[in-house]
Amino acid sequence: MKGLHVAVVGATGLVGQEFIKVLEQRNFPMSSIRLLASDRSAGRKLFVNHEEVEVKETTSQSFDHVDIALFSAGTEISNHFSPIAARAGVVVIDNSAAFRMDSEVPLVVPEVNAEDIKEHKGIIANPNCSTIQMVVALYPLHRVNPIKRVIVDTYQAVSGTGAAAMEELSEQARLVLEGRSVVPHVYPHQIAFNLLPEIDLFLDNGYTKEEWKMVEETRKIMHAEEMAISATCVRVPVFIGHSEAIHIEFSEPMSPETARRILAEAPGVKVLDEPNISLYPQAWSVAGSDDVFVGRIRRDASHSCGLAMWVVADNLRKGAALNAIQIAETMIGRGWI
Repeated sequence: MKGLHVAVVGATGLVGQEFIKVLEQRNFPMSSIRLLASDRSAGRKLFVNHEEVEVKETTSQSFDHVDIALFSAGTEISNHFSPIAARAGVVVIDNSAAFRMDSEVPLVVPEVNAEDIKEHKGIIANPNCSTIQMVVALYPLHRVNPIKRVIVDTYQAVSGTGAAAMEELSEQARLVLEGRSVVPHVYPHQIAFNLLPEIDLFLDNGYTKEEWKMVEETRKIMHAEEMAISATCVRVPVFIGHSEAIHIEFSEPMSPETARRILAEAPGVKVLDEPNISLYPQAWSVAGSDDVFVGRIRRDASHSCGLAMWVVADNLRKGAALNAIQIAETMIGRGWI
């Protein structure tokens, strides 16, 4: 097929730069790329396929003659510019929370609900990073043995907040090791050598927005409105890679051996599960990887139909940029664009 004209909105951010990297690495079929950002970043130059490309300010005219626009510039920018791009005939794949729970917008993880892409009306939503890796691990099991309940605790890297958070972790770690005091700016408390059970704003029900995203998005992606889900999301002093401890209640008992076999054959999943030699997924080792890694698969001692497992993925790749580009690749491969 002919190459597509691609725009990246938020090109200078962490996910925006990951978009560029993944497009290059996967030899995405594009004939041109337009890098867009705020007026503060306009004029910067980034390399794409060994060529320098100037970043332009995002305007209403930025989407003329564009086929696909990859957005990762925050909810406000997405709310304003995504409809403009869609009206110009662009397929928007948006990484913000702006449209995820809109009934008119598909929320897609290609390994789970690729067929939903066909329902788009110009905008497709990319799910939350912690949700993506969880449903990639849950769905193959759910197809075989329907899941009734999920309890998940996440351990999320600071890159999920952005470059400033990564810089703050580095600086705070240095100050603490030097015995000096720390003044937090990005987070409400010190993140170096600490854990913060607060990601996004607290809601009236006692959960944070991040936790409630996992509940609502998982049900939408998996078409499982009755699934009971509870989440606790924790920010940890890790640069890249989200980890999750997941407890699953199935309709019928499932052995760990069966779960390992199903997951080992599932797309986008790699099983690392040999505890006798301390082999299990770790955030530092999965950074830069495309797959969702699963280990510590064992019976849940509290329930006869339960399993517990440990799930880790690169939040900037499968949790954001890669999943969005896989949506675009699915559209190309199935002739939907």
